[in-house]
Amino acid sequence: MSALKKSENPENNPRVKAVFDDIRATRKTNFINHLWHYLAFNPELLEQTWREVKAVMIADSALDPLVKEMIYIAVSATNACAYCVHSHTAAARAKGMTDDQHADLLRVMALAAKTNQIANALQMPIDTAFDADQRGS
Repeated sequence: MSALKKSENPENNPRVKAVFDDIRATRKTNFINHLWHYLAFNPELLEQTWREVKAVMIADSALDPLVKEMIYIAVSATNACAYCVHSHTAAARAKGMTDDQHADLLRVMALAAKTNQIANALQMPIDTAFDADQRGS
């Protein structure tokens, strides 16, 4: 069940077609997933979102592509986005994520959730050693 009807023939709009063509070329596949089809209702939003994805997830950076995908999985799970968990788990697998790495990721996510809840419940002050303004470096 969708909140918005999927655009029919979205590539009739030249702006949408340009984005879809760039997705195909960048990802070296003809597959355009639902996110992009549903965003096609607004070409400006579609273009902006694809630009951001390319800038963060595809462009070279200090984080390797697999690490980016694993972070995306963790944030998506935290935000309860099943679609993104599935999409980025598939992308991480395609980038080489092993079963052991996936299990480690789930362990880290579970531990972070637990200790975050404990720290939030205790409402203790931040250690000076963790506060860049207080430690002077």
